Amino acid sequence: MLKRRTVKFLIAVAIAIPIVGFGMLHSGDYLVVNRPEPSDVIVVLAGDHNDLRYWRGLEFLREGYGQRMVVDAPADRIYGQTYAEHAAKFVAQTAGGERSQISICSITNDSTVQEASNISDCLAQIHPKPRSVLLVTNEFHTRRALSILSLRVSQYRWSAAAVNDTAIFGKQWWRHREWAKTCIYEWEKLLWWRCFESWRSLK
Repeated sequence: MLKRRTVKFLIAVAIAIPIVGFGMLHSGDYLVVNRPEPSDVIVVLAGDHNDLRYWRGLEFLREGYGQRMVVDAPADRIYGQTYAEHAAKFVAQTAGGERSQISICSITNDSTVQEASNISDCLAQIHPKPRSVLLVTNEFHTRRALSILSLRVSQYRWSAAAVNDTAIFGKQWWRHREWAKTCIYEWEKLLWWRCFESWRSLK
């Protein structure tokens, strides 16, 4: 009996190891959703540390993926101005002929879940009323952000565009320490959203 149980255990382990290994190898891929669709508005989420999200959003605007672009920026102050005010100046200096199509959405919350309420307020001020939104954010952030906004701001049809920033993330996350940290941290946030916070949205 003992031998039979041992054999069953070893078989189970032999089956589980490649499944777990496969899941770990593709855990970085799962975080990424990159299916941009032409939309009424492009939303560039806050949190970019090197302007890549903004530049990618501007490319989409110039390519005709949206009629307007909304750039999220924190309301926190730095050197006498808010990040939102700094962002407005940066847009004025860099957007060229598309400047009139871009607005700044002042964000008063830190997490993407809380940021969704600010985004909802900013989108409500746009006329004519948009029906679809293209979300622009970092690769690792796309799946969670798309899930949050699709549920919390469900009056719009959402799609996502993934911005590649190799300084902080790559799908082969095990190759660099920073990539691994980003992947693990994002998985923690994604699981917390799926297991706990998303259910609150249904109440």
